[in-house]
Amino acid sequence: MSASIETRRSWAVAFAALGIMVVSYGSPLVTAVALPQIAASFDNQRSVPSLANALVWLGSGAGGMIMAPLAERVGTRATVVFGGVMIALGFAISTLGEATLLVVGHGLLIGILGTGAIHAPLYVYVSRWFDRHRGTALALVASGQYLGGAFWPSLLLLVTVEWGWIAAMASFGSIALVTIVPGAALLLRPAPADPQSNSLTQANITLAMSRPNGIFALLCLASVLCCIPMAMPTTHLPALCGDVGIAPSRGAAMLSVLLGLAFVSRQIWGWLSDRIGGLATVLAGSVSQAAAIAGFLVIDSEAGLFAVAAAFGLGFSGIIPAYLLSVRELFPAAEANWRLPVLFFCSLIGMAFGGWVAGFIYDRVASYGPAFTLALLSNLANVLLLLFLVGVTYPQVRHRFIWKAQRAPVQ
Repeated sequence: MSASIETRRSWAVAFAALGIMVVSYGSPLVTAVALPQIAASFDNQRSVPSLANALVWLGSGAGGMIMAPLAERVGTRATVVFGGVMIALGFAISTLGEATLLVVGHGLLIGILGTGAIHAPLYVYVSRWFDRHRGTALALVASGQYLGGAFWPSLLLLVTVEWGWIAAMASFGSIALVTIVPGAALLLRPAPADPQSNSLTQANITLAMSRPNGIFALLCLASVLCCIPMAMPTTHLPALCGDVGIAPSRGAAMLSVLLGLAFVSRQIWGWLSDRIGGLATVLAGSVSQAAAIAGFLVIDSEAGLFAVAAAFGLGFSGIIPAYLLSVRELFPAAEANWRLPVLFFCSLIGMAFGGWVAGFIYDRVASYGPAFTLALLSNLANVLLLLFLVGVTYPQVRHRFIWKAQRAPVQ
């Protein structure tokens, strides 16, 4: 029996990655918080900061497909350090007062070269430090998005109100530089050799699939389908509340409840995924998400929407880390450096489309009902696709858990 690769160093690395994620996930929040003030500098065109914000998210996914394989060659420490420098440079360029520079600074430097060099490479990197609690670790690191979402908006708003959006961008860029760069340089050590890389058992699991790339393509499609509905409440919940006569402050409170419970439940979903597998966890989360989406369609009271928002936060939060875990369970470790970033990018495409299409539909029919109906249909299609994937891959996943259970823990 081979010993587990997990040590205390594994958890130290995971928490270091979490800290870096908390900072890097604040990058798109600067334009979100200061959007009216930024727009005022560009003839009140909100499309300019909105485009910059969207390009950070899409650039993060696209950049990850380039940077994660590169990290295998030069090391994750180097790519994350580079990403921290690029975030700072991107914000510096964005403060020069030109719309083109704002878009280029956010899309290319902060997105593709900045967060793209951090998010996907760190997911791959952290997954290489764990074999028994990989799902828990991935869920922890992915929670950086929620912690950043809870911490940064109030601080950025304060700086924006007191000194303006240029000062907010300059300040955040400086913070990214002095936290991400030294943090990565000091704390991100080379990952241990993963026994799965040369494991005949793991290789046989993949070879047992007649079409592994076909399975992966369906997994990517499933991530798009589930992230379309995932984006709608997180983007439009306060506006939805306003449409039914609920005060904006209560809508913001609902969003806080949703994200707060999402952080807590993501840790629970991570623990569960280590016991039932990534795909089964995705399926359970997707069913829970569909039930909550249906609730948004039929409930319009304040108390009812608080309950639905809470249910949505509890249900959707474990889906993305479980997708990433599924890739590590179903495919060889050597392929993680390209499969994880591609899957991550597909999920961001779904998030971007879901947030945009809800606004697009609302602008035409003055109601979120059709948009949430589309979300529910997308979610149900995702559930059906996941049922198929679980059925096809169950023998391989079961084989994987038998192999995992036979490994001796570290003494």
